[in-house]
Amino acid sequence: MQANKLIIIVAVLIAIAAGAMSAVYKVDETEQVVITQFGRVVGEPITEPGLNFRIPVVQKVNIFPKNIQAWDGDPGQIPTGDKTYIWVDSFSRWRIVDPVAYLRTVSDRQSALSRLDDIINPAVRNVITSHQLIETVRTSNREMTALDHGDIDDEAMQKALEEIEREQRPTQYKVDVGREKMTRMMLEEAQPKLDHLGIQLIDIKIKRLNYVQEVRNSVYNRMIAERNQMAEKIRSMGQGEARKIDGDRERDLLEIQSEAYAVSEEIKGRADAEATRIYAEAYSLDPEFYSFMKSLDVYKSSLGGAQLVLSTDSRFLEYLSDFSIDMME
Repeated sequence: MQANKLIIIVAVLIAIAAGAMSAVYKVDETEQVVITQFGRVVGEPITEPGLNFRIPVVQKVNIFPKNIQAWDGDPGQIPTGDKTYIWVDSFSRWRIVDPVAYLRTVSDRQSALSRLDDIINPAVRNVITSHQLIETVRTSNREMTALDHGDIDDEAMQKALEEIEREQRPTQYKVDVGREKMTRMMLEEAQPKLDHLGIQLIDIKIKRLNYVQEVRNSVYNRMIAERNQMAEKIRSMGQGEARKIDGDRERDLLEIQSEAYAVSEEIKGRADAEATRIYAEAYSLDPEFYSFMKSLDVYKSSLGGAQLVLSTDSRFLEYLSDFSIDMME
C-alpha cells in the first residue's frame, strides 16, 4: 500500500517537473514568437531573445524567423515591350515584419513562398512587358566600347576603328528607365499585395537574362555578321595602308635611282670632258699625227672587206698614196 503511494507521489512530481519544463521556452536572436491559446493569439509578439514562460498544454509557441529570407523565382520566357522573348531568372529577399498577420494568413514558410510566387512573378512580368529590351538589359546610356584600342599606336587607325564602332552602334536605342529603376518598380508593385501577410520585400533583382533559343541564334548570327563586316573594313584599311607603303617605297626607289643616274651621268660627263681635254692636249702637240691617226681609224672602218673606186687625187687616199710612193722608192 505504501509502495503504491510512493509510486503515485513520484509520478506526480515527474508530471509537475515536466509541466514546469514545458512552460519555459527560449527565443533565439534570429527568431520571433507568437503565443496562441486555443488558436487565438495571446499577448504581443516576442521579438527579443531570452527565456519566456507559457501555460503548458493550453498555450502554443509559434516560432517564425526574424532574419532575412530568400526567394528564387522560376525562370521563364517573358516578352518585352518590343515583342522580343527573353529568358528571365529573378530572385528576391524578404522578412517577416508582422508575425501575427503572418500566422493568420500563411502560417508557414512553404505557404509564404507559394504566395510570393503568385505575387512577385506577375510583378516581374508586368514591368518587363511594359518596357523595351534595352531598358531591361542596361541601366544608363553610357557608351559601350567593343574594341580595346590601347595597344594601337597609329592615331589614324584608332580614329578609323572608332568610326567603325560608331557606325555599328545602335543609335536608335535610348535608355529612359533602365534595369535599376525597373526592379524598384517591381518592388513597388508587389509590396502592397504582401502587407496583409506581414511580409516586407527588401529587394527584387534579376539574376539572369538571356534570349530564348530561337532569338538567340538570330542574335548570334547578327553579331557574327557585324564582326565580319568590321573585320573586312579593318582588312581593307590594312590593305590600303599596305598599298600606300608600297607606293611610298616605289617612289623612294625611283627617286634614289634617278638621283644615282644623274650623279653617274654627271661623273661620266666630267670624265668625257677630261678625256677630251687630255686628247686635245696630246694631239695639239702634233696635228699632223692626229690627222694621220684619225685617217687610220676611217680606213679601218670603211675599207674592211669593202670595194671602193676612187680617183688618185682623192684626199681620202692621201696617206695611202704617200705610203705607196714610199714603198715603190
